[in-house]
Amino acid sequence: MADALLAAVLAPHCAACATPLDRPTMGPVCGPCWAGIDLLRPPCCRACGTAAVSWRTLDEAGDLCPTCRRRPSTVDVARSAGRYEGSLRHIVHAFKYDGRRTLSVRLGGLMREAGGDLLSGAACAIPVPLHHWRRLSRGFNQSADLAGTLRLPVVHALWRTRATTPQTGLTADGRRRNVRGAFSMSPLLSRRVRHTLLADRIVVLVDDVRTTGATLDACARLLKSTGVAEVRALTVAMAELPVSPPRRSH
Repeated sequence: MADALLAAVLAPHCAACATPLDRPTMGPVCGPCWAGIDLLRPPCCRACGTAAVSWRTLDEAGDLCPTCRRRPSTVDVARSAGRYEGSLRHIVHAFKYDGRRTLSVRLGGLMREAGGDLLSGAACAIPVPLHHWRRLSRGFNQSADLAGTLRLPVVHALWRTRATTPQTGLTADGRRRNVRGAFSMSPLLSRRVRHTLLADRIVVLVDDVRTTGATLDACARLLKSTGVAEVRALTVAMAELPVSPPRRSH
C-alpha cells in the first residue's frame, strides 16, 4: 500500500535508468538495474582484482595478471564487486554525484559479498580521502560512506594534502604522477589508534571505483611506511582505462 501511494502521489523515478519505480520504499534504484550489474567472478588477479579470461593467464605462484607481474603493486590483495559499466555505472553516479547516499547500504552489501575474504582478519577499514574543498562541495566522502557498511572499525587515517585534478582522461602514468605526494597521515590520528588498529595490522582501503589503481597504490605505500603490515583494497567497481584512438599518419 505504501508503494502504491508513493508511486501515485510522488511518481518517483529510478535514479539509474529513470523509469518509474514500482516499489519506491525499496530504494531509489529499480530491481532490474540492480539485477543488471555485471559482477566480477573468479578467476581474478590477486593484486588488482582484474578478471582474467582463464586461470592460465595468471601465474601459478601468486595469481597475478601480466600487468601486475610487470609492475608490482604495493596493495597486497584487491577486489571489486562489479564492472564500472551499464547499470552499476549509473548507480555509482547517482550515489556519488546526485547525493543518493542511501545507495551506500546496497553497494556495501555487494562489496562484502565480493570481498568477504579480504575483510576477514582486517583490523579496520580506511576510506580514501577527498580534498577538503571537494568534500565541502560534494557534501560527503563517498568512500567513507561505503567503508561504514563493511562491519569494521572505520579509521580516517589518511589526509589529502593537495587538490589533484580528476583522474578521468589521464593515462596510467599521468594518474600516478597526479597523486604522487598527494596524501599524508592524518594529523588528527591518535597515538592509540595508530598502535591498536594500524601498527603491524591488516587494513582495508576503501574507494568507489578502481581504474589503474594509482590512488590505492599511493595510499598503500604511505600506510606501509608508517608500520601497517598488509594493505588490502576493496572497491565497488572496476573501470577500464579508455583506449586512446590511434594517431593518423600524415
